[in-house]
Amino acid sequence: MADEYNGYSGDATTIGVPGEAGWEPRELSHEAPRVLSPADQAMVEALRPNTALLIALSGPNSGARFLLDADEVSAGRHPKSDIFLDDITVSRRHAIFVRSGNGYSVQDIGSLNGTYVDRKLVDNLPLVTGAEVMIGKYRLTYYAAAHSAPEQS
Repeated sequence: MADEYNGYSGDATTIGVPGEAGWEPRELSHEAPRVLSPADQAMVEALRPNTALLIALSGPNSGARFLLDADEVSAGRHPKSDIFLDDITVSRRHAIFVRSGNGYSVQDIGSLNGTYVDRKLVDNLPLVTGAEVMIGKYRLTYYAAAHSAPEQS
């Protein structure tokens, strides 16, 4: 229950004066907006059809970009992984990104710490532009190509 003086209730922080006309509690976001640098924006706009880009938001490779352009792209601590994430929080063979339709899905492949999309533990999930994939302590934002090639029959 909210304290009538400070508007505090659980994890939500509210600002305003209770009882004042038009006052409504508001939640404050703990997330910084995801704004791409001009270079990253240009890379996303230049993606070929049916490809995608992962941009590392945090972790030792912060700022790194990983192109998804094969049917399967592996991610893990193993040196032969397509996306090499060298940290103890990442399993040797942690996850794979699988082309599915015009985009990609992420599949956890038995990792110890799990694979998360938008802070939810997942086994297999199709990705949408702006989704945050967390592998160990790496946070990767997914961007799909804007236009897709026509599917062949």
